[in-house]
Amino acid sequence: MSEGTLYDKVWDQHKVTQLPTGQDQLFVGLHLVHEVTSPQAFGMLKERDQEVAFPERTHATVDHIVPTGNRDRPYRDEAAENMMAELEANVRGSGIEFSDPDSGNQGIVHVIGPEQGLTQPGMTIVCGDSHTSTHGAFGALAFGIGTSQIRDVLATGCVAMEKQKVRKIEVTGELGDGVTAKDIILTIIGKLGTDGGVGYVYEYAGEAIEKLGMEGRMSICNMSIEGGARAGYVNPDETTYEWLKETDAFEDSEAQSASGSRTESGDDPEKFERLKPYWESIATDDDAEYDDVVTIDGSAIEPTVTWGTTPGQTAGITEPIPDPDDLSEEDRDTARRAQKHMRVEPGDTMEGYDIDVAFLGSCTNARLKDLREAAAFVEGREVADDVRAMVVPGSQRVRDAAEAEGLDEIFKTAGFDWREPGCSMCLGMNDDQLEGDEASASSSNRNFVGRQGSKDGRTVLMSPIMVAAAAVTGKVTDVREMEEVATV
Repeated sequence: MSEGTLYDKVWDQHKVTQLPTGQDQLFVGLHLVHEVTSPQAFGMLKERDQEVAFPERTHATVDHIVPTGNRDRPYRDEAAENMMAELEANVRGSGIEFSDPDSGNQGIVHVIGPEQGLTQPGMTIVCGDSHTSTHGAFGALAFGIGTSQIRDVLATGCVAMEKQKVRKIEVTGELGDGVTAKDIILTIIGKLGTDGGVGYVYEYAGEAIEKLGMEGRMSICNMSIEGGARAGYVNPDETTYEWLKETDAFEDSEAQSASGSRTESGDDPEKFERLKPYWESIATDDDAEYDDVVTIDGSAIEPTVTWGTTPGQTAGITEPIPDPDDLSEEDRDTARRAQKHMRVEPGDTMEGYDIDVAFLGSCTNARLKDLREAAAFVEGREVADDVRAMVVPGSQRVRDAAEAEGLDEIFKTAGFDWREPGCSMCLGMNDDQLEGDEASASSSNRNFVGRQGSKDGRTVLMSPIMVAAAAVTGKVTDVREMEEVATV
């Protein structure tokens, strides 16, 4: 097994005991809660007359079902209103902090955690959502959990898990123009497969990863689960610390420390400097041992999109769609079905594939930097006449910052619909859905059949600037061939 990695260190520090099942009991540093997977867990606690053990380590938001259009209460969708009302009652009765739509802090759970400074290096973080791996970008161990585990964490502050192996994925070299973190992770999943990470956590490293900002690192860790990994992480460094300094948890620390004062709430003015040595200590040792190492040449990556119905069915924009007969035996039938659903042919490329919808959003790619880059591309251009395009910011803070910079006006002038924060068309649990057999250029993380709300819909995953290019051309387009390519 691995030794000396961040995963090993943080796991050992949070291990309470080994259970008779052979699993380890881990103490949880942060439990994130949303409206879809928590009601049953809270109900189980009530049946047992138990209370939330650590409400101060728990934080709630609403994202999956919340409308991105009209938010007047009660919501038009009765099921959405019921879930929202139940979440409100549960957090109110438990003393849990809630980033609700009236707070100005609401948003997708994996966007608000990092932006508020809830997510920090060396933490164990859980949430009833598979893309909790996003938080690993900060050097945290972050896991998606099921309803019974949510109950356990609410009741005890601990979760039972099996320790995994560690695979280091080293992405070398420099990325080319128009190539983003999204292209890196699509390439990784395409090479290793959607089940290649089963039994592993992924440690992302190498020059290309180190040069990414936190937004890019979050995009990569976000989709670790799509490659079968239990989690993914990046070792914390100065890029991580600079982000944290600007969050709620630490933004006043420097000024308070200089003045020697404390706020009325009792915040620690030296909190950042006190924690930084710990953050540095949990980084992987230079002589760490891994269970596996994979190296990928980042300079060889081009804008990458999906051609099928899993995030592993990918190709560079100039690469041919594979012939199923050339794939491994276990992948052939899946590829044939995917190609039939997507209406693509082996040997063709995805460039020129007609799209009907352009969706810029999700916990993978709806942060301020993502919106800035897409807006820089669409400025002065117009959405194609037959394309329905929307931008769904990842949080209310992202929305407000984007509007302060005038990004919303750029998008609206180009013909995009500017909406309120939420998961939206990533999974289609609200009104934002594909209709019939529409094809979508999407910055989200899953392209399963029916994922975006229609069993006949077709989803092509790609980076935000590739979504922007598809929106204005009406087809999957190599962004590098367009003028004024946004560099990442």
